This record gives sequence, structure tokens and C-alpha cells, in this order.
Amino acid sequence: MYRFLLSRQWVILTLVALALVPTMVELGFWQFHRHYNRVAQNTLIADNLNAKPVPVETMTSPGHSVPRADYWRRVTATGTFDTAHEVVVRRRTNADDRVGMHVLTPLVLKDGRVLLVNRGWVPAATDQSAYPDVPPAPKGEVTVTGRLKADETTGASGIKDLRGLPDRQVMLIDSAQQAKLTGAEVLGGYLELTDPAAPNGSPEQIPAPDHDSIGAHMAYAVQWWLFAAGVPVGWWILVRREKQDQEAARAAGPAEGPESPEPAAAAVS
Repeated sequence: MYRFLLSRQWVILTLVALALVPTMVELGFWQFHRHYNRVAQNTLIADNLNAKPVPVETMTSPGHSVPRADYWRRVTATGTFDTAHEVVVRRRTNADDRVGMHVLTPLVLKDGRVLLVNRGWVPAATDQSAYPDVPPAPKGEVTVTGRLKADETTGASGIKDLRGLPDRQVMLIDSAQQAKLTGAEVLGGYLELTDPAAPNGSPEQIPAPDHDSIGAHMAYAVQWWLFAAGVPVGWWILVRREKQDQEAARAAGPAEGPESPEPAAAAVS
């Protein structure tokens, strides 16, 4: 009755169905884990943004790699901006998706160590090799507050660390790289400045990370699982239809041939 399942086309169809089911289930779990990670990320961001600011020296030190648990942690620092060693970070966008540069200004702390401060976004110069118009950093001793971030890497950011750039321009924010250039003890990671704000709105402050949206990962997970459940159902429907078609063909019998001629005697009469 189901001998047709051993035919070449049905064997191939069955193998494809068997391969699709675990693949779709795995894709569903992949989207589920992305949803779970996004929720955990949002919780981490919200908790760190709402936490009371602490001195940056308690969160990092020279050569320290900022762990993910400390990303966006609000920290404070007191020192003097070193504009002589200020650099700009190329190919950065602002809240309106305009491409420009971030201004990275070292802050010399009271103990002589240095904290990299990302003061915000400025438009790039018309000539990409030229240094952009950067508003000066506050003079004298200042206390700054911002979000602690980890050093950037090509692997994490997808940004290539190009060589041969114009003077005082970099691709990545890297405390170790800046320590080599300046010869100073630079704290690991950097600070995204939130306070004090620039008097004239330039550099533009970097907006807080999104921690409200969770995306459609859970919906995608459910869709993949429904597809996985639908594959065997669809396969069985096709099997039943094939069986019914073959039974109908057998019931109809062999096809009728052309009408046979009349007997010769009948033709004579």
C-alpha cells in the first residue's frame, strides 16, 4: 500500500523533511537565545545607568579589561584635560546617522594617571585628512561623569584598525594604544561623557544605549518551531494524497482501447 515510499523521489523527499526538522528547531533555539541575551543586556544596561556614580579608579586601572558586567556603569573622575594629546576617532555616527568623528581627550587625574574621555561627536572636515573643528575642552580642574566602556577591538566592533592615518586620527578607542603614544599610565577602557554637557551642544553627546526594545527574536523562534512542526504534517498530507491517487487509479482499471470492429457475419447481413 505504501510501497511508493521506496521510490527515488519519495526517499529524497523524506530525507529532506528529516533534515529540515532539526535545522528549524535549532534555528528556533538560536532566536530564543538571542531574545534571552537581549533581555539580559537590557537589564544590565538599565541597572548600570541607574546606579549611583562611583569613582572611576574603583572600576578600572592601567591594563584593565572592563568586563561586560561593568559596561555603561556610571563613573566620575576629577582631573585636567590634556588637549595636546587629544585625538579624533574616525567613521562615527551621531543620533541622526550622520558620519563624523568622536573626540577623545585624555583627562589627567590627580595621581598622574590618565583616563580617556569620549567628549562626543563632531562633523568631519571636508578634507578627510584634515583635523576637524573641535571645540576646546574645559580648562582647569574639572569633575566629569559618564558611562564606562571597554576598549574597542576589531573583533567586537567590526572596525578595521587602519594604519597610516593622518596625524591625531585613530580608528579605535584603545587605552593600550594611547598609552604607547603618550607614554602615560592610561586606565583601561574609556568614559563616555554625560556631564558636564558642552556649552553650545558641540561635541554632541553620545546618546544612552537602547535598553527598551527587545526585537522580534521570540516571534522568529516561534515561527521556526511552527515550521518544524509543519514539515511532518505536510509530509503526511502528501503521503495520503499519493496513496489516494494510486487507489483511485487502480479502481478505475486499465484504460479502455479503441472500439473493436463488428464481426464479419454481421457485416454481411
